[in-house]
Amino acid sequence: MDASENRHLLEEYLRTRDPALREALILRHVSLVHYTLGRMGIFADIGADYEDLVSQGLLGLIDAVDRYSPQHGAQFSTYAVLRIRGKILDYLRSQDWLSRVGRQRARLVQKAISDLWGKLQRMPSEEELADYLNLSVSQVQQALVDSSRLILSLDSPLENEIESEVQSLYEILSDEDQLSPTEKVDEEELRTCLIEALQHLPPREQQILALYYYEGLTLKEIGAVLGISESRVCQIHARAIFSLRAALSAAGHLVSPITAQGLDSTQTPANRTLQI
Repeated sequence: MDASENRHLLEEYLRTRDPALREALILRHVSLVHYTLGRMGIFADIGADYEDLVSQGLLGLIDAVDRYSPQHGAQFSTYAVLRIRGKILDYLRSQDWLSRVGRQRARLVQKAISDLWGKLQRMPSEEELADYLNLSVSQVQQALVDSSRLILSLDSPLENEIESEVQSLYEILSDEDQLSPTEKVDEEELRTCLIEALQHLPPREQQILALYYYEGLTLKEIGAVLGISESRVCQIHARAIFSLRAALSAAGHLVSPITAQGLDSTQTPANRTLQI
């Protein structure tokens, strides 16, 4: 079934709400569940937990089929990935996926990066972070991996300073053709600030963000392309995101701290369809 047939199936279902078409639509898009898990750095080699996450993703897919409307301003697949991801994140949060120590260390690293960014006006090295936190470099590296496992990414919530509207960094950089009609003028300033922060990242960090968010590669695939381990990709990815958040915070934009609540998909408005 090609893309035009997919669109026709969706259009027919939206018009008729036929249960048989609903089932066909769900089955046709099951691959989005595995795609989303892969994008989150979660693979079948984690064992039985993977099947639990697949089940949660399927619930998100079903929710997407039932809730989708063309008025959302995005393709169905984009909207479905948002709903799938939200269900998975809700489940991970409920299962306390990362230990309390891991979350605390991730918060400490984020704060240290923000503090050192203000002093140095650049991204601190892992050695500088280790010295600032009185940790070993390996502990800092593990904290960065834990941060990545917290799903710290361009999807992390960023609070709009004026409206207290929760957005993500990815939404700010997203395709303008799919932006919500309720976008505020102040978002353009935030977009400009984020683009400038991206341009000041080291080339390797820019490359990893581009491969992950724009080329659609998984962390494992990025590691294979760059000849480094998946764990190292996680570290560099987390460090890049911490750096972006520190830069935005220094520029006066409110950035939410990393907490268990940071995994709550309800912080992502349903009408924001470009989060991945």
